[in-house]
Amino acid sequence: MATDKDIFSEIRPTSDDVEKSYRWFQNQVKRLGSKINPNRLMQNSTQLQNSIDPGEMYLFFYDPKHKQTLPYYDKFPLVLPFRAVNDGFYGINLHYMPYLVRFRLLQNLSELTTDNKYDKNTKIKISWGILNRYSKLAPIQGAVKHYLSNHVKTRFLKIDYPDWITASQLPIEQFEGADKTKIWLDARKKSGQ
Repeated sequence: MATDKDIFSEIRPTSDDVEKSYRWFQNQVKRLGSKINPNRLMQNSTQLQNSIDPGEMYLFFYDPKHKQTLPYYDKFPLVLPFRAVNDGFYGINLHYMPYLVRFRLLQNLSELTTDNKYDKNTKIKISWGILNRYSKLAPIQGAVKHYLSNHVKTRFLKIDYPDWITASQLPIEQFEGADKTKIWLDARKKSGQ
């Protein structure tokens, strides 16, 4: 049985094909098909952590405090946290953006990495101010969420930097209340796009 690290490595670009197109990523994700699901990804115990670190990327299960009054929400967010607060953290949930927009945003954010190694220790220097600069490129405001620590239902699956684009293309969003097309449209409207 392939491990979840194998799932990412089957898609991860190598140094000689970093310029592979968005379509190439989509084809690789489709090829993997049923191998990819949230529960299986969360079984990767070597990458699970108890806390987040701004500038990293994480997957986790979440149960919103006000889910009864929310029009929709994502039970399995893919988040780039940018600010820790007393009761949790703020982050951009990439699932609130269409796949191509995620791809382009991450390509652009790559200029903000903390080093040029592009390995598991690489992070991005991210803040609300930096994200705002990219608001013309992506529906940032509609994707920024406040996550409460006591509503996080699992440990955090840290996604290593070389796998960020791959993770962003996986069809693993778990929206409740609406389908992703409506949610993506709403996020664009909230961001004034």
